[in-house]
Amino acid sequence: MGDTRYSDAPGMKGNRSRNSNGRLHAVRDDTLVRTIEQRYNIDLGMRGDAHIGTALDRYGAESVTELVKMFRGQI
Repeated sequence: MGDTRYSDAPGMKGNRSRNSNGRLHAVRDDTLVRTIEQRYNIDLGMRGDAHIGTALDRYGAESVTELVKMFRGQI
C-alpha cells in the first residue's frame, strides 16, 4: 500500500503524494511546528521542535489547513 506520485490539476504546483484511494496524503502529527511555520509563513507561538499534533490539540483545530486559516484570520 505505498504512496504514488501523480501530476496534479493545472495550477497546482508539482506532484503530490497520494494514498491508495487517490486523496492527497495528510500531514503527519509528528511533523515539527517549525516546518509548518516556515511553509505557511505563520507563527504558532510554540517551540519549533514541538509536534504539529500538539498545536492542533492546543488550538482545537482538526487539520493543518484549519490551523493555518485560524492564524491568518480566515476563520
